[in-house]
Amino acid sequence: MAIRRIMLYAMAILLIAAAVLAGCSNNESGGNGEGGQNTNNEQGNISEQNNSGEDSGENGIFQLGSEPVEFSFYGNYDWYTMPEWGGDKATAWIKENMKVNIEAINSGGNAAQKLNTMIASNELPDVIWMERGADVEKLRAAGMLVPYDDYLEKYPNLKEWLGEEGLNMLRSPDGKVYQFPNWYTNQPNGNAGYVVNKKIYEELGSPKLETTEDFYNYLTMVKENYPDVVPFDPYLAKEGQGLDVLYSAFAENHPNIYVGIRGVPNGDQLTSIFTDPVFRESTQFASRLFREKLMSQDAFTQTLDQIKEKVNTGRVAVIASASPTEVGMEGHIQLTAQDPDAGYFMIWPIHKEGLDKNKIFTGTYNKLGWNVSVITKAAEDPEKIFAFLDWYTGPEGQRVIFWGPEGEYWDSVDEDGAPIFTEKYISDNEGLSKLQGITTNFQWNGNTVYIDTSKAKYEMTLPEDQRNWATRWQSEITWKTQADATEFINLDPMPDSEEGIIQQTVEDIFLEARAKALYAKSDEEVLEILDQAEKDAQAAGYDSLLQFKTAKWQENLKKLNGQ
Repeated sequence: MAIRRIMLYAMAILLIAAAVLAGCSNNESGGNGEGGQNTNNEQGNISEQNNSGEDSGENGIFQLGSEPVEFSFYGNYDWYTMPEWGGDKATAWIKENMKVNIEAINSGGNAAQKLNTMIASNELPDVIWMERGADVEKLRAAGMLVPYDDYLEKYPNLKEWLGEEGLNMLRSPDGKVYQFPNWYTNQPNGNAGYVVNKKIYEELGSPKLETTEDFYNYLTMVKENYPDVVPFDPYLAKEGQGLDVLYSAFAENHPNIYVGIRGVPNGDQLTSIFTDPVFRESTQFASRLFREKLMSQDAFTQTLDQIKEKVNTGRVAVIASASPTEVGMEGHIQLTAQDPDAGYFMIWPIHKEGLDKNKIFTGTYNKLGWNVSVITKAAEDPEKIFAFLDWYTGPEGQRVIFWGPEGEYWDSVDEDGAPIFTEKYISDNEGLSKLQGITTNFQWNGNTVYIDTSKAKYEMTLPEDQRNWATRWQSEITWKTQADATEFINLDPMPDSEEGIIQQTVEDIFLEARAKALYAKSDEEVLEILDQAEKDAQAAGYDSLLQFKTAKWQENLKKLNGQ
């Protein structure tokens, strides 16, 4: 999956976190910047509490389901609102059979302010679901997080499915693991790419759609023949999305993660994204599409609901994003219900003429997946929470949260532990999609390999027209066109460090320049905008930031090489 950083903490939250730590650390001696003596002492107290044997099974291991487990959960995203736990078939089964109840704490559309308030009032939730990296490290260094090391052997699913290499990549500077990853993997995965309106494509003669020139010509045909249809929709362009997918078309082995980290490898150094020839050419191409009205004119302002409405009513010819399979599948179901010849399909990534199509990567994945769950020291019994998370990421937990309880869409498992699907899995596509539309918001520590392998194993036994829409295109296209970007994770500096402050400035410059470039009146103006952005970024200390990220990148390479 494309790597993404949805938000950075505001400086205010960092200052408040430090103040709270000072106010709550009467016994703290001088720290070393990595949690210090205070963190180790608190960890010892947690270990004594959780190894007491109370409410535990053999060898002090807590048996999930033996007694109730309750904890509060906060998703640290503006866009995230947790549905009612127990309000659907899957979580209702978990609540009844595993005796797990989860209290939602929602952001109200302002995640940074909400977390800021919770830290300031010393009322942290038990679990925070958040981006990996600098944000986690700030909480850890302030002594607010529980390390998982004492639990990894007792509850082995995470260690088994992630592996030692992945765990090592998760370790904080103090050598401990504090983060439970979501959608981690050891094989390619991801959904980035292009979804095409089948009806429009066929009515226009099913033209070749392989190169950037083909793509431009096709969008022009759509505009001329379908005035009420958006030729190309880049999804939420303010987050990159379809614009980053276009970036991948202009060079071999040049994945869009380079845009995400705002740095491009050149030998053993990361260099400026603004001077990257691929970024400059792809930005010119995107600007051309926009000014010729071949791209959605509200690309930077449209909402997800507006995008879904266009897709579900067939008023878009091509859509590209980091994960268009969700809206594509929903739109496909909606359109084919009215017309069996309608719907959507995916195409192999487009590429600039002369490039090898098999070396074009529309997105990326990394072994650590997307985001993480951290357990705070506000939790009364963190081991029981970890026991649940570990069960949740294991085969049984994944089967329930992804396909519902046993007996409806699956019935028993095969010799590999994969679910044996029932006829209803195929016949009730709408019901399953409705269930997964809810449970996707509970998938906090998804096990990519288990889920993808189980789906693909079953789907390949079915005729093509009976396969799940998303699984089919994942198997045929998207999983084959995502690059491994594990080496580029965790490059961000601490927000309140010198490099962190530079990064925020560079980020502002980048976002403004990309928006201005899209609205440019010519290719020449696009380059002028990017040149000015380069000057402004360098004046803000961009080179120092790139040196910092280069060092982090090289450290990652050593870890991946076992050094």
